[in-house]
Amino acid sequence: MENNFVETLVGALVVAVAGGFLAYGYSMTDAGNVQGLNITAEFDRVDGLANGADVRLSGIKVGTVTSQTLNPANYAAVVAVSLSSDIKIPVDSSAKITSEGLLGGTYVSLTPGGSEDFLTEGDEIQFTQGSIDLIGLVGQAIFSAQDSK
Repeated sequence: MENNFVETLVGALVVAVAGGFLAYGYSMTDAGNVQGLNITAEFDRVDGLANGADVRLSGIKVGTVTSQTLNPANYAAVVAVSLSSDIKIPVDSSAKITSEGLLGGTYVSLTPGGSEDFLTEGDEIQFTQGSIDLIGLVGQAIFSAQDSK
């Protein structure tokens, strides 16, 4: 009977340590949603972009992707993002969907414009660039190299 008690105690300790590591990891990754300025942007493609993905300015996380919908009028992907309220984004800024590498995650990268006016709640970023289809580019390169021989 004493052996079962020790096994239960060790199991509880393992679960507590795992929970501690999980809480520490969550707090260090800034995985929570950023609350603040809600804006949208329309892209021609958003391959690999997920809700909760980062929105970065100069490589620094300033927001998160909150939702993705399809505009039925022009079949563009409408991406809603929530930006930190202390960041002021000029109205002529641009947004593009990029990845961290060949196997990395996809995120929205903001490039600030030079306007004196700033985006406000519910505004839309006008200048956008969608994601690039890397597999399609590799396929084109392979087939164009074969055609030239």
